[in-house]
Amino acid sequence: MLTESPCRWGAPQFDIIGAEDYLPAFEIAIAEAKAEVDAIVSSPDAPDFSNTVEALEFSGRTLDRVSGIFFNLLEAESDDRMQDIAAKVSPMLTEYSMYVSLNEPLFKRVKDVYDRKGSLCLDREQMMLLENTYKSFSRHGAALSEEDKKIYGRYAEELSLLSLTFGNNVLKSSNAYYLHITDSADLAGLPDYAVDAGAEAAKERGMDGWVFTLDYPSYSPFMKYCRNRELRRQMYLAYSSKGMGGETDNTGNILRIVELRMKMAALLGYRTYADYVLEENMAKTPGTVEDFLGTLMSRSLPFARAEVSGVYGYAAAHGFEDSMLMPWDFSFWSERYKEAEFAVNEELLKPYFRLDICIAAVFDLAWRLYGIRFAEADDIPVYHKDVKVYEVTESDGRHLALFYADFFPRKGKRSGAWMTEFRGQSIRDGIEERPLISIVTNFSRPVGGKPSLLTHDEFTTLLHEFGHALHGILAEGRYPSLTGTSVARDFVELPSQIMENWAYEPEYLETFARDYRTGAPIPGTLIDRIVAAKNYLAGYQQVRQLRFGILDMAWHTLVSLPEEGPAEYEKRVLEPFAVMPDVPETAVSPAFNHIFSGGYSAGYYSYKWAEVLEADAFSLFKEKGIFDRTTAASFRENILSKGGSEEPSVLYRNFRGHDPDPEALMKKQGLE
Repeated sequence: MLTESPCRWGAPQFDIIGAEDYLPAFEIAIAEAKAEVDAIVSSPDAPDFSNTVEALEFSGRTLDRVSGIFFNLLEAESDDRMQDIAAKVSPMLTEYSMYVSLNEPLFKRVKDVYDRKGSLCLDREQMMLLENTYKSFSRHGAALSEEDKKIYGRYAEELSLLSLTFGNNVLKSSNAYYLHITDSADLAGLPDYAVDAGAEAAKERGMDGWVFTLDYPSYSPFMKYCRNRELRRQMYLAYSSKGMGGETDNTGNILRIVELRMKMAALLGYRTYADYVLEENMAKTPGTVEDFLGTLMSRSLPFARAEVSGVYGYAAAHGFEDSMLMPWDFSFWSERYKEAEFAVNEELLKPYFRLDICIAAVFDLAWRLYGIRFAEADDIPVYHKDVKVYEVTESDGRHLALFYADFFPRKGKRSGAWMTEFRGQSIRDGIEERPLISIVTNFSRPVGGKPSLLTHDEFTTLLHEFGHALHGILAEGRYPSLTGTSVARDFVELPSQIMENWAYEPEYLETFARDYRTGAPIPGTLIDRIVAAKNYLAGYQQVRQLRFGILDMAWHTLVSLPEEGPAEYEKRVLEPFAVMPDVPETAVSPAFNHIFSGGYSAGYYSYKWAEVLEADAFSLFKEKGIFDRTTAASFRENILSKGGSEEPSVLYRNFRGHDPDPEALMKKQGLE
């Protein structure tokens, strides 16, 4: 990790890296990075853009390489030892971050260059780097008094450790639970693929019968199809109480994380932590976000409540005898209602979405849109046998990236799906480094002789993460902090969410969706039903996402801690937007990784914000053709390749020709 890898394109040497390597690698890399900073500070030459701003941008590259490997594996291939290393490394990295951001002589040199920016003849990318570098110092305490710098440093170190602890607790509480079934009667309603996966999970644990876990490929079909209401209740309670109570309790961590963020924001002169975060986003202010979420909520809530009422009416007419649907009932009965209304369900669709065929189809879409090819690279080391690596090239053979794909759940991998990178794209002294991009998902494994089959929702997820990957793969620029996905948080989801649209386009689906058993193409009538069901429960799903965004903003616009506990505070915040009965022993916040251990604090609204962008942007593809190379070339040039080298609002207008139209989202969802 401390030297350039001899593997092609500098791919990490996962075949020889062991857990024992990380701590000494971090120690040496941090020392090297500090020495590079010291060299900038002690330079006898007057500060200029090259010897100060650019030099700082490219400092710590070895540390970036070590961090890129370790923290990605901490999420995808973790264990107690990795988590112990993370606990040791986190304060080291925080101390290094403070060494840079609170370095007064270094800031003085940066400020000297910044104050002369009007006379430096910098191009757009250089000016953006200078602006961002200067703002980064001021936003991380460089202008604080010496005493306040020390306080800020203590807060930052504690916050870093708490965020790690929060995420570890969610993973541990998720792994700790499983439902063991020994009576086949309790499997009634479950499709064969879910039963087979349950049998395989039991076998892996040395048990008879069937095991169902809180991993999405296990949990989701269980809740949709299991007829045993009591077992659905047990699964729901376990899933919705992660991080609550016991050794993995996160309630205290939430309050301290929020308190530290409040204090850090106050030290820096911001009213709330949300004010601090949003200053760098498209939205700019908490008021803008709250108005955005509130407007969508007021328009969507009546639809959501009507949809829930419709599901209840269907359930009551088909044997449901309780006076109200509970959360553990909703997936089950809404799926039955969907089947009745649209004659489509997961079991019917899965045979047409074989994972390896879907991967090829996604690669083909990238070729049709952007003229890039993916070829498996068997000689590149991987960190787990399930991981596949592909070389990405332009049509003329130019190397663009390595693309890592890690699809299946396992004990050491956190739930969900995400895109990340082991290395970003950059150019220094005329030498370009192309990116090493990865996507990680939790799709069902091949079971019982059957290949891995995706639900249509999972295929949509694959397209989503692949959109993020394209943002990294197609990056073109000089500075790593300005390329790829290094953009405003409420802009970064545009490239991912726009890709989801192709999952509902007949012209695309008919090119690859075939029954893995017979080879027969998906019937056009079935595609029609997929498209017809696209907006099923659109109001309900929108309200669900908006509630997450509202909860996030509620935590990060606080100026003092709430008097009640996190679960009680959450319920008070969300009660006006309820569409289902409250379950007292459950809460979202204790397992809300996105905002308490991820990068979406005061930013969860970004998903909906970007949906407005993508709905408006995709309308151009609909107008010109979903495979139109000219439109795709414009999207690549103005969005995917530019990274953060320009203000996102400018990039969007350059592509679309106008500001995004919020009505495009409501129209797309049928919520007009």
